[in-house]
Amino acid sequence: MDSTAATPQTPATPAVPMAVSDQQNTALLDDTLTFLTASTPINSGPQGLTEVERWAAVLAASDRPGLAKIKQELSQLSDMLSDSKTPAHDIAEILASLGAETAKVADEAGGDYAAPLTNLSKQLIKAGNTLSK
Repeated sequence: MDSTAATPQTPATPAVPMAVSDQQNTALLDDTLTFLTASTPINSGPQGLTEVERWAAVLAASDRPGLAKIKQELSQLSDMLSDSKTPAHDIAEILASLGAETAKVADEAGGDYAAPLTNLSKQLIKAGNTLSK
């Protein structure tokens, strides 16, 4: 093999989007609300990062137009939680912003998702406020 040949690259994410059922969305919302009630992402160890990664995967599969900022902020939060030197205040700002963006999505959501998303929004803002003290 020629040493100057390009190394083949494996795509980081699959080309086929993941299908997420309503039941899975509801379970993820419930799990996240339980998690946020019990702890904040900064003091949760690896579970906080796992929750963020789960949401990022689910939202990446969504074609809903109002989620771009949430996807971007989840990526930033993941990076922050991966670095133990990230100041709590920086994480608090992202959580508060995620809470505000989630509230916007909750306002537009119909059916059974409006109330849990509103609750999620409040929990994210509360977690952000707790960290910023």
